[in-house]
Amino acid sequence: MNYSEVQLNRLQELGTPLASISQSFETIEERNISFQKLEQQIVINLKKRLEDFVANERRPRILKLEENISALLRSQGFIQVHTPTILAKNRLEKMGITADTAMFDQVFWIDNKKCLRPMLAPHLYEYMVDLGKLLPRPLRLFEIGTCYRKETSGTKHANEFTMLNLVEMGLPEDTDFLARLKELGSTILAEAGISSWSMPLENSTVYGDAHDFIDENGLELASSAIGPLDMDANWRVTENWIGIGFGLERLVMSASHDDNLAKAGRSISYLDGIRLHL
Repeated sequence: MNYSEVQLNRLQELGTPLASISQSFETIEERNISFQKLEQQIVINLKKRLEDFVANERRPRILKLEENISALLRSQGFIQVHTPTILAKNRLEKMGITADTAMFDQVFWIDNKKCLRPMLAPHLYEYMVDLGKLLPRPLRLFEIGTCYRKETSGTKHANEFTMLNLVEMGLPEDTDFLARLKELGSTILAEAGISSWSMPLENSTVYGDAHDFIDENGLELASSAIGPLDMDANWRVTENWIGIGFGLERLVMSASHDDNLAKAGRSISYLDGIRLHL
């Protein structure tokens, strides 16, 4: 026999990957003694991690990563912007997200004209237009902010998550756009501590055929796009551009080899991936 369902739930609650538990027992007593020892050791380890966190870092990894990426991109000529969390419905429609699309059902609506943004791109498009009238090329922009989607439950999704979107517009026409995407993506992934990744071509519901950034375990870390696209006419954008959208929780999850996105995201149950309900 293996651990009981209640025991497995407790181990999972403490953040123990169930795939790593493979012991079997002859008797219930043997099983229970083993469980008590294992639970005790896990709690000791978590308390030690918490002590180290309080004594040293004092901020979650995702906040440190956000600060480091922001400083890195600014040093490379990117302008950081800070846009509203509330998004107008007509801007979502300009992205091709209408009532007959799957993503429309994932949106948290405030009323019939406004929603919590499911992505950062619509407001970045506005900046591309307005700053594009004022600044020379190439125009480099980025934002890091919270987005919201009605995601299905699971270890790789959350209703509330942090996105990094970066865009370069008006690059020289002889630019190798795919190579530039790869260069920018590798810069962010290196800053996150991720060295093994690939860049397959996938189909995006918003951008069509686009290259994703995937880690060695198949976890999607980012998606990218090369414009102009057909929908750019909705924004009066006519120049070339490249853009990448990263999920910061997924970057932390991949770099730390965690098995649950909740450990990296906004939480009152975890602090920097350390379970608090001990």
